[in-house]
Amino acid sequence: MTKKKAPRRPSISPREPDATSGAEPAGEPLGRSFPIVGIGASAGGLGAFEDFFRALPTKAELDMAFVVVQHLAPDHTSILVELIQRFTTLPVVEITDGITVQRNTVYVIPPNCELALINRTLQLLEPVEPRGHRLAIDFFFRSLAQDQHDLAIGIVLSGSGSDGSLGVRAIKGEGGMAMAQTPTSTEFDSMPRSAIATGLVDFVLPARDMPAELFAYCAQAYGRVPTATATATATATATATATATEKLRKIFVLLRAQTGHDFSLYKQSTIARRVERRQAVHRIQEVDGYVRLLQKDPSEVDALFQDLLIGVTRFFRDPDAFAVLEAHVIPNLFANRSPNATVRVWVPGCSTGEEAYSIAMLLIEYMDAAKYTAKLQVFATDIDRRAIETARSGVYPASISADLTPERLARFFVHQEGADNYRVQKRVRDAVIFSEQAVTRDPPFSKLDLISCRNLLIYLGAELQKILMPLFDYALRPGGYLFLGTSESVGDFATLFSVVDRKAKVYQSRDDGHARFAGAARHLPPPTGIASALLRRGTPSPKDPLRDVTERALLQHRAMAGALVTGAGDILYLHGRTGQFLELPEGEIHTNVVAMARVGLKRPLAAALRRAVTRNERVQQSGVSIRSNGEFTAIDITVQPVTSSRPGAEDSAMFLVILEPAAQVRAGTRAPEATQDAGEAGSSTDSRIEALKHQLQLKEMSLQVSNEDLEASNEELTSSNEEMQSVNEELQSTNEEMETSKEELQSVNEELSTVNVELQNRVADLSQVNNDMNNLLAGTGVGTIFVNHGLLITRFTPLVTQLINLIPTDVGRPVGHIVSNLKGYDQLVEDVQRVLDTLVPFEVEVQSKTDQWFLLHIRPYRTLENVIEGAVITFTDVTEMKQAQDESRALARLATVVRDANDAIAVYDLDGRILAWNPGATRLYGWSESEALRMNVRELIPEALREAALASVRQLSRAEILAPYRTQRLTKDGRTIEISLTATMLLSGSGEMYAIATTERAIT
Repeated sequence: MTKKKAPRRPSISPREPDATSGAEPAGEPLGRSFPIVGIGASAGGLGAFEDFFRALPTKAELDMAFVVVQHLAPDHTSILVELIQRFTTLPVVEITDGITVQRNTVYVIPPNCELALINRTLQLLEPVEPRGHRLAIDFFFRSLAQDQHDLAIGIVLSGSGSDGSLGVRAIKGEGGMAMAQTPTSTEFDSMPRSAIATGLVDFVLPARDMPAELFAYCAQAYGRVPTATATATATATATATATATEKLRKIFVLLRAQTGHDFSLYKQSTIARRVERRQAVHRIQEVDGYVRLLQKDPSEVDALFQDLLIGVTRFFRDPDAFAVLEAHVIPNLFANRSPNATVRVWVPGCSTGEEAYSIAMLLIEYMDAAKYTAKLQVFATDIDRRAIETARSGVYPASISADLTPERLARFFVHQEGADNYRVQKRVRDAVIFSEQAVTRDPPFSKLDLISCRNLLIYLGAELQKILMPLFDYALRPGGYLFLGTSESVGDFATLFSVVDRKAKVYQSRDDGHARFAGAARHLPPPTGIASALLRRGTPSPKDPLRDVTERALLQHRAMAGALVTGAGDILYLHGRTGQFLELPEGEIHTNVVAMARVGLKRPLAAALRRAVTRNERVQQSGVSIRSNGEFTAIDITVQPVTSSRPGAEDSAMFLVILEPAAQVRAGTRAPEATQDAGEAGSSTDSRIEALKHQLQLKEMSLQVSNEDLEASNEELTSSNEEMQSVNEELQSTNEEMETSKEELQSVNEELSTVNVELQNRVADLSQVNNDMNNLLAGTGVGTIFVNHGLLITRFTPLVTQLINLIPTDVGRPVGHIVSNLKGYDQLVEDVQRVLDTLVPFEVEVQSKTDQWFLLHIRPYRTLENVIEGAVITFTDVTEMKQAQDESRALARLATVVRDANDAIAVYDLDGRILAWNPGATRLYGWSESEALRMNVRELIPEALREAALASVRQLSRAEILAPYRTQRLTKDGRTIEISLTATMLLSGSGEMYAIATTERAIT
């Protein structure tokens, strides 16, 4: 056969190395020039193999290899190779260690082995897990994906369990293709259903229809085109690249319109390969055709969206990296922290949740070992709603046992026997909060101790990575850790992070200034205007003697106008005539002393109140000019802390604001401002200077207070922003809980529906069993009565009414009250009671008044739990048996007579063969019984008398009995003797003669 050439496969964009898989660029080596198809099956797989391989195209049309992995009994020799060879013309070989995979060949796994693929060679490994826990299909599919990347194809056929599901995810993550058998066409549908449930299977078909789709897919996805000249190829490539980029933008538009997510900044080579794969699934050659399909079919947009989001993940993926995390990072998260602190972790791009749960398990293990009671919050986000729903359910196939140690599997998971899967233990589930979030668009979490963003950056372009790194730095606490995938790094942002472990890709946020970049600013949530609410303090209890407190404090001062306020300025009590100093403002009514202050009083009063609150000391300001009744007046302000005499009131801080005319006004001198406004010419220059100095001091104090207010507002805004983020996280947590509650309610509803269906089936089964029991009891010809411990009738069959006068209304009556039709038997009640007391069955023959005989049998009634709940009385008709016994006894007596008779008695059939021979015949003729039974009567009759004997037979057929007549017979020793013979005809039930009985006596 001529091998096909292997130029690079056609694509809508230049082939580049795939960062997600390490795939090689176009111009592949011969070893990767054809796809390898892994076929996994378990119970019922032989029929599926037959359908699949019988439908394969001829060898000349194929350009692929097949590897069959089935769950085989480890202690029996497999004949799977011989069986598959019957269904295909391809060579079928059993795998030997290190065999190289060749085109157009079927390779079959041997028993008691696990199989892996590396560099296109098959390696056999000794199983580690015990029988029943081995996941040979997942193990091979994963190695197939890692070795062949987009040339890997996985097919899941009939089988029990979930083996193959994780392998399908690995194959799809590397850009390969997956197929599963239609569950209705399988003998055992667990494995195909589990694979289909991942949402990653491209084709769901009966086994006989798979080869056609497989061949069509490979022909397009891996097809070869003629190689052009170098110049033409370069020109065509440049043109194709520009065209493909424009067409990809149209696909991005359709994706964003339907899903709300923009993929234009993702790696174009990865997007292009995923689009190629979807084209191959639909057998569409050109991108334009695929764009039209996306416009017409919204479901294909969702399918492409899911293909772009395929996450290759599993529990503790890259164990060495997780070992570094466990040893060098997690202990530091708890170092120098209070035992009740909260440890916060963010896992963006969490996919189906395995990585988030893995980190939660490590944290719980450390907390339990160190006896920490810290609160644990693991925020796991992704844009894939289906993946988030899977993660929220916390249910994973049984095949995850290959990724977890037995100790962790037993500690953190609950095995669900009926469904053959594992559910995450409640403590781990409660520690992880899942939400749908776009890390490049939505606000991040904050104050994080650890961010685990593994294998997400490799899908993003450089522009997005430049945004995410400062964003991660912002979200982390100073000294927080960043955990990346093995193919990722912080790139140009080494100034933000220091390296903890370069191989494991663990980084730590630097403490020096905790730099922030403008690129992350647009991701931060806006500040909220709740600063004033944070300034408020609690008010004193209304039970405080507020008037007494106020008056007692005022008595110590000259002024008679004052207000008792809280630290925020809210008025608790007013004393004296305060209208000169305070007034109600326009609009909403405020009872805040600062808001009610007259012109000129607001700023100094606010400054004095703030200083008194912050320093908890008496503050006084003199000569404050305010406008009252159209003119300015100088006043003095005093603010001092006040302690309530009521016990327990120390938590509610109060302050007394004293307002009084300035000392110089009280002495008869006007305030400097008033003097100036009145235009008094006699004021001295020194007074003016003093007044200006005083005003300057007031302005400086006001400015200082304003600065303090501004700093406090900034702190409040920062605190408010953090609180809003915390509220947002709590709302997300609440939403998560609501989602969980909804899922639980749906689950309960489904369980109730299932129970309802089961009950309906049980009722139908019970009805059928009841019908069968009635027909059985009626058809056996046995009369039966069921009684309970109190000898009350619970049930009876129709036949028993011939012996005991029962009607349907007799159910529940004592059996002793019923009249029977039995002769000479009236001990039924006593016999039943004796059986219940001794548990020994009892039987006796009874006769009815119609002379029929019955066998009466009484036995205990036992339940399935071996509990005695009454007795069963049966009447079996034995009339015919009794008659047969009588006849048997008569025949026995007749046989005795025949045996002991002196005459020779014999029976012959119509052909003369001897059927019976008594001892008298032996004595007369000499032949034993065994010898005579092999003889014919002709041998006893002399030849001359044979015709006469035949005439006697004819005469006998007419007369039934012949009178005794004289004749001759031969003996064993050759003598001829004279005998007297009586012959009788034996008749069948139909009246036909079937034999002759003779009595013969010697004549002496």
